[in-house]
Amino acid sequence: MPLALAIHGVQAFGSSMKFICYEKHGETRAGRLDDDGQVTQIFGGHRDCTTLALAAEDVLAMAPEPDGRLSELRLCPPVLRPEKVIALGRNYAAHAKEGGADVPDFPMLFHKTATSLLAPGGQIVIPDLSDQIDYEAELAIIIGRRGKHIAESDAMQYIAGFTCANDISARDLQKRTGQFASGKMLDTFCPLGPVLVTPDELDPFGGVQNLRIQTRLNGETMQDSTTANMIFPVAFTVHYISQLTTLLPGDVILTGTPAGVGKARTPPVWLKSGDQISVEIEGIGILSNEVVHCSEVGPG
Repeated sequence: MPLALAIHGVQAFGSSMKFICYEKHGETRAGRLDDDGQVTQIFGGHRDCTTLALAAEDVLAMAPEPDGRLSELRLCPPVLRPEKVIALGRNYAAHAKEGGADVPDFPMLFHKTATSLLAPGGQIVIPDLSDQIDYEAELAIIIGRRGKHIAESDAMQYIAGFTCANDISARDLQKRTGQFASGKMLDTFCPLGPVLVTPDELDPFGGVQNLRIQTRLNGETMQDSTTANMIFPVAFTVHYISQLTTLLPGDVILTGTPAGVGKARTPPVWLKSGDQISVEIEGIGILSNEVVHCSEVGPG
């Protein structure tokens, strides 16, 4: 069986192409999410959704088992231990404009960390050293296959799927130096999920460059745009980054945020303890998280 079965749609498992990572019986599992909300385990033993990029014969050798309903399971990010989390800044012209910045000639890249990843429903923790915490709804790319110098026309063959992300940002820390990753890399500052959706699943919505993307803060819509407004689209972004570094299965690429962030409002809107923040992307789902202050959580 061709490798394409494992990367493009995973047709061997039927029409559903949505996958989740979750905890059950003390281990992390990856499973298929059916249209009726039923979850079927595909991988166990502390493996995540990036194992979908295995050769199809290896995938099929692992007998799937019914594992419960989505509402009964504790979700994890679709990726557990990414080698890299690479993010784009100012990838929507309206967002660059609201921040008083020029549209970049090349993708502006920065890094978040593996410990910044946060599960759907997890708590975004405000640290003591910042009081200017902002939200940024983003489409996330999950790489499914090792690649270097990837042609733009071939980029989709290297993508395991897409999910929702929230690029939480400490704006005061971000402004300290010209390198603003210190405001981006904090623990819990990259909520990711709820599902990994393979590229073919987005075809009914017009493809990955035609998806509505929104943020709601305590039920109020704060961002509302479409991935059609990206300056650097998904395929070019994968191509460009692969010229700089080898992309590996499980690598996460955040594709930038549209206009409407908290720092650009008058007065600014900063996240505070008790807030509920949600990112919704058409064809993928809703990623929701609660905000708490570090004084409200235990050590560790």
